[in-house]
Amino acid sequence: MRAVQRSFVPYPFEAPHFPARLPALGMDRIERRHHPVVIVGAGPVGLCAALGLANHGVPVVVLEADDSVCFGSRAICISRRSLEIIERLGALDGFLNTGLAWTGGRSFYRDAQVLHFTMPQDANQKLPPMLNLAQYHIEQILLERAQQRPDLIDIRWQSKATALDLHDEAVRLQVSTPAGDYALQADWLIAADGGRSFVREAMGLELLGTSYEGRYVIVDIQLESDRPTERLAYFDPPCNPGSTVLVHKQPGGVWRIDYQLRDGEDPLEAVKPENVMPRIESLLAMMGERGAWSPIWITMYKANALTLERYRVGRVLFAGDAAHLVPIFGVRGANSGIDDADNLAWKLALTVKGLASQRLLDSYSTERVAAAHENLHHGMKSTEFMAPPSFAFDLMRNAVLGLAVKHAGVRALINPRQTSAITYRDSPLNVNAAEPGASGASVGTAGFAAGPIPGAVLPECPLTVTRRGAAEREAHVTDLLIQATPGFVALCFGGDESPCNPDTSLALHALTGRLAERGMGLSAVRISRQRSAAHAWDHTGRLFPMYGADAGTVYLVRPDGHVLARWQGLAPEAAAPRIYAAIETTLQGECA
Repeated sequence: MRAVQRSFVPYPFEAPHFPARLPALGMDRIERRHHPVVIVGAGPVGLCAALGLANHGVPVVVLEADDSVCFGSRAICISRRSLEIIERLGALDGFLNTGLAWTGGRSFYRDAQVLHFTMPQDANQKLPPMLNLAQYHIEQILLERAQQRPDLIDIRWQSKATALDLHDEAVRLQVSTPAGDYALQADWLIAADGGRSFVREAMGLELLGTSYEGRYVIVDIQLESDRPTERLAYFDPPCNPGSTVLVHKQPGGVWRIDYQLRDGEDPLEAVKPENVMPRIESLLAMMGERGAWSPIWITMYKANALTLERYRVGRVLFAGDAAHLVPIFGVRGANSGIDDADNLAWKLALTVKGLASQRLLDSYSTERVAAAHENLHHGMKSTEFMAPPSFAFDLMRNAVLGLAVKHAGVRALINPRQTSAITYRDSPLNVNAAEPGASGASVGTAGFAAGPIPGAVLPECPLTVTRRGAAEREAHVTDLLIQATPGFVALCFGGDESPCNPDTSLALHALTGRLAERGMGLSAVRISRQRSAAHAWDHTGRLFPMYGADAGTVYLVRPDGHVLARWQGLAPEAAAPRIYAAIETTLQGECA
């Protein structure tokens, strides 16, 4: 929850503003064209969903009540997992060129450092674990990418949804604009319209969970500093006794400062500039920042840990803050919404094309509700440490912080548990059954000593791509998921000696062509231990052990980068029927 927003000097960012416009209407003020998908909300989640659907060739209309991208202090941290998704959407360069990458942070108790944490970052990684990038930058970069797809993405600014009429076969929306009101109809509606979702309220749905009483003042300031980019947390600092303060450096010399109000402080008084400025001045002095600074934005935040029970209600699909509100601690808000959009886009695209049963959309709800509960669990733990909700929590936290000054063993309890990729362990789509191979040995998940299980995302690792007719180039596993025609990917390990070599398997060739005729992508990628004519080879020697792979190992990967199935020791021509069965049952929204 944010309220009492105040703006001062402008952000070092200028966004274009867009006029309202009307589509072709009939005499009854109903748009003549019927749409497959309408998205309400052009924030990060709505734009990611639109780009994901466009990648699959599905046209969308995006309704946005404002006339431009957002302003003010909102989401600021983008995770590695979100960057992987954004790369598949074609917008990664803008994020990396603008954002500030960081790998860890420091926590202080009073005037002593009690934790220096680092997030997973090793030689296998392609992308940074975290990127600081303000939401106005995020939206602008995604918008510029969407504007490159005018044939598939129609963004309508100053277009506010005001009424919703649901039917078994379609959704009808009433839209209000400065140029006039009209109605439109669509097969499916994605509600990505934020924490105060009109769609959710119009349907009488409620978010369930916990709302915390503690409040934070959020202040953005302009300050030029060469301090490194890292997350800073100050518990009971000398500059603001009894409070907790978080500091993040952002692009353009902007700094985001969040500080907790002490018990008994009046929130309305707390956001007045005459009360905010002395606290910021004192904080900067404590940090050793002596440069000139100026306030940009002041607002109030209250932590919520809430979710809908279901994210699919008939022909309406909820995503992002419209579906769940996650505490800011651990930066799971925007990142979980981007994950929602990624999960939903391919499932809805296959449904719109008539390739999948509507039950596949139920798996979107199942997987992402489970992910929300996992994010809420971690977010609530972080919230209760950052802003103790009771005397008992406060007592425990202060004891941990006090001990951490001298005892390294307890410092792990201070770790902020930053967001990480979710594994859909109990997804109805996972293929887990072991089957006998040609030699009688079992194939399936049970035969693996290592590697990502069904429902997990692929761990990153460098490799060399050696496709015919092109020069060798260094790449990573996630590069194999970026295709001209998005779809499923089969990673076939073993190289020339592999019995499921996609270059020699007539059955795999036939299957790829068969699915392509139906409008569905399947890419079979051959990975070898040595340099050969394979599509890729494991030049570091780390990839095969990491995946528990040998000749005949196959990983079948969903369009969103999660493992759907994996098999060991496949006999000749055995890969194609298993891949086909797994995809077919997935299209029905069921476990293979």
